[in-house]
Amino acid sequence: MFSKDPEKMESFLGANSNFKGELQVKGTLRVDGRVEGRLDADCVILSERALVKGEVKGRKLIIGGTVEGNLCAHELVEIKSKGRILGDIFTQKLTVSEGAEYNGRIEMKRQEAKVIDLQLTGQKA
Repeated sequence: MFSKDPEKMESFLGANSNFKGELQVKGTLRVDGRVEGRLDADCVILSERALVKGEVKGRKLIIGGTVEGNLCAHELVEIKSKGRILGDIFTQKLTVSEGAEYNGRIEMKRQEAKVIDLQLTGQKA
């Protein structure tokens, strides 16, 4: 029934929903409502109507609404034109659309490339 593709939306919090606590989701979570607490999913999508007061974590975060708290993404944070962030961002990649609001600090760290030393055997110089 459910695909293993983390980009497929598997969980949804509707516009008239209010959630308090910690929500952990495998796959993609879309939020249109209000959250007070912590969100953790492979991919988190906040619509323009969404309001999150707390931390948002995931591999990829797409912010169209308001977040009053920190964002922590393993790969990408994307802030859409109606997005509003009041908190710190920790990510490898960041995109911010014109019109977005952001107040906080940004920490970007790239994963260091792993160099593998290959030893050739059986070859003569």
